[in-house]
Amino acid sequence: MLWEALFLGSILLYLFYRWATANFDFFEKRGIPYDKPFPVFGSLTQITLRRSSIFYTIKDLYNKHKGSVYGIFFQTTPIYLIRDPEILRKITVKDFDHFVNHRDFFGDSPNDLFCNSLIQLKDDKWKDMRSTLSPAFTGSRLRQMFDLINQVAADSAKYLQQLQAEAHGKGVELELKDYATRFATDVIASTAFGLQVNSFENKENQFYMLGKKATTFNWKLNLRFTLFLQFKSLMKLLKVEIFDPSITSYFRYLVLDALKYRKEHNIRRADMINLLMEARGIFPSDSPKSHSRDWTDTEMIAQCFIFFFAGFETVSTLICFAAQELMENPEVQEKVYREIAEVSERLEGKQVTYEALQGMKYLDMVINETLRKWPGAVNLDRKCTKDFVFEADGKRIEIKKGQTIMIPVVGLQHDPQYFPNPEKFDPERFSSANKDNIKPFTYMPFGEGPRNCIGSRFALLEAKAILYYLVRDFHIVPGKKSTIPMVLGNNGFQVAPKNGYWVKLTSRSKK
Repeated sequence: MLWEALFLGSILLYLFYRWATANFDFFEKRGIPYDKPFPVFGSLTQITLRRSSIFYTIKDLYNKHKGSVYGIFFQTTPIYLIRDPEILRKITVKDFDHFVNHRDFFGDSPNDLFCNSLIQLKDDKWKDMRSTLSPAFTGSRLRQMFDLINQVAADSAKYLQQLQAEAHGKGVELELKDYATRFATDVIASTAFGLQVNSFENKENQFYMLGKKATTFNWKLNLRFTLFLQFKSLMKLLKVEIFDPSITSYFRYLVLDALKYRKEHNIRRADMINLLMEARGIFPSDSPKSHSRDWTDTEMIAQCFIFFFAGFETVSTLICFAAQELMENPEVQEKVYREIAEVSERLEGKQVTYEALQGMKYLDMVINETLRKWPGAVNLDRKCTKDFVFEADGKRIEIKKGQTIMIPVVGLQHDPQYFPNPEKFDPERFSSANKDNIKPFTYMPFGEGPRNCIGSRFALLEAKAILYYLVRDFHIVPGKKSTIPMVLGNNGFQVAPKNGYWVKLTSRSKK
């Protein structure tokens, strides 16, 4: 009996190995250099086992080969890593119709909010939803929403001033991610849902706590993501959602209740809920309707959910990295402060305006350089929707429909041939005299082409607003827990520092 069990186990192990390595000769057959994969984990072993950050892993894969195309494996799936900016121009813009969609990581579920969000929608459905949401991010809409953003930024600055007063001028040391996340939460609550949650006073409000739960990659969320990546069909069959049902249920009721209440009371507001009501014809719209598609409740709620999810994590991370770099580079911080002080003096004590903030060129340079050095998305992907043929490294390469390409954003933005001395934080790269020298398609923190990030202008505006108040009122200096230079933790698919974003804030007031 023992020998039979061992024999059967050996057979099963052999079959599993054959399945796990079946595609590992994919690039060898095509004469394309590739990273030697590890069974099951592919090229991402260090990330999966949480021995490294995806930030370093993508950089390493990018640097392993100097040609235009390099083969890597996501688990058992072969992926073309594209290093050539000219090929990326074709993929993202010129021949976009060959690469319309993102890779389908989590399957296609009609009831899952993430699967129905703009990020995961495909083909014409994506195109229609993109045109539905685009009016929310025009200059005129952003100008209307800025008052909401600015009020949250001003209130968050008052919270810091209160902490400073309690410290009796000794300075306040804090973990900035918590602060930035609370700010981002309040902005999203106000601009997308019409809520005033004030996460600085009401620290454990439900909106903030559920957002934190959705974006904290503990072992449960990591396991859920891994199961979806490995067994998406089974998870769909079992009707398991990517996020905890308590989170998605909350957002379903929140959006549907808001729609109902506003319709009954004819409430108009410059936020995403209002836009969704216009898309459904509940309220009249100034924007011409480009399609006749009727969206389901899930599809409408999903857009609010992804707006929240992206804003909660991505924007707060951008703010933290920017503050970290200002702490590490006091001469840059001083230049930002001088620009802010000039604007503040010109406004004669009034709150900063949309036009004044958008006119701050050096602050914009700092944000752009932060996104270069610490991109929110270290890699992007596209799934081939029509066979695509191109020349690279002296050979003809064909990417078939259904295959995937990777855009190694962090590799390109840290490549010394495009950005000399890439580890140096240098906002002058984006000055009016230098920015035109940046090779196109080597800097793409928000993607490129029709499938770029729809909320990029909103995210930049949000980050600039909080940094305006932060630098205007405080010196950002190292504290006892600060780490210089920044060291990223082994957080797998999440980019975060090993010891947190610790800074010390001392008042600029001369009182």
